[in-house]
Amino acid sequence: MASRITPEREAELHGAVLDLLREVGYEALTMDAVAARTKSSKATLYRQWGSKPELVAKALRCTQKVSLAEIDTGSIRGDFAVMIQHSDDDQMAKDTALMRGLSHAVHESPELHKALRELLVDPEITGLQVMLQRAVDRGEIAPDCPAIGFVPHMLIGAFISLPLIEDRPVDRPFLSEFTEAVVFPALGV
Repeated sequence: MASRITPEREAELHGAVLDLLREVGYEALTMDAVAARTKSSKATLYRQWGSKPELVAKALRCTQKVSLAEIDTGSIRGDFAVMIQHSDDDQMAKDTALMRGLSHAVHESPELHKALRELLVDPEITGLQVMLQRAVDRGEIAPDCPAIGFVPHMLIGAFISLPLIEDRPVDRPFLSEFTEAVVFPALGV
């Protein structure tokens, strides 16, 4: 079914969902609250997004400015530089806080876990795999490099560990340093 909601209205709805998530958390977030905040009907929300988990996952997805699969500079170093350049420090801080808040909810809600995997995590992992495969095809990374399959783990680990260890969110300088010190050496680049 084609969306009857304009891209601007959809972005407004997604923003309201994320604001509510920050304010009340996933468990207390209701479609009634989203409808009230956005001056829309619950029927519209359910028709457009299907469920609360899908709405949350799509709202989180909309904060990403570019898909990793779209980045192709001709080198893995260039691809990572563009990926980092497109990262927004303020948005990463907000997303880190949201993901921390959602981590408990994911364990309690299989539907949320599934929606986040399908709509947020899997597309980015696939995009990263495409980026890495192009580097293998260009000869930048050895095809048998054992670290290739662990790059998503390294990056996700960085996002989880930095706030835990240093009590600060991930930002561009950290991502650049982490990539140079950990990811590229692991890939033999």
